[in-house]
Amino acid sequence: MKLFHLSDDPAIARFEPRPSAYTEEPVVWAISDQRIANYLLPRDCPRVCFRAGHESSAEDVERFLGDSRVVIAIEEDWLERLAGGKLHRYAMPSDGFVLKDEGAGYWVSYGAIEPLDVEVLDDLPGAIAAEGVTLKVLPSLWALHDGVKASSLVFSMIRMRNAGART
Repeated sequence: MKLFHLSDDPAIARFEPRPSAYTEEPVVWAISDQRIANYLLPRDCPRVCFRAGHESSAEDVERFLGDSRVVIAIEEDWLERLAGGKLHRYAMPSDGFVLKDEGAGYWVSYGAIEPLDVEVLDDLPGAIAAEGVTLKVLPSLWALHDGVKASSLVFSMIRMRNAGART
């Protein structure tokens, strides 16, 4: 397994632990290569990401995934920003990180981390597709959000505070 950190910043030589609302202590966050597609979007872009898990029902898989293995859904208002976006994918050493959330692929380090390498990603839709992920663009995420949340699928809903208003 490989770990990465995605950022708009092209010149991070060392990641220092930062306070987080999700941890008691400051941490450096990393994402596993299996879940990296969830972060191949502009930072503030609201998204609903989902896939089948071991306990997912056949009905939920058919209803939400169809022929897709993994889906990331965004709102239409974010499509232009996604198409014109650019990210820097920092390869992180696995030493020093501990698993925070297996389903989401989150890893944390309580100490400073120096990245191994950095790669510029300037075709974010292409990078998502290269991960074998289906990108869905919807007028609103809320109906999908509610349906997936109530389903048996494995999901991650990111930056929903930035989603359009419920109608």
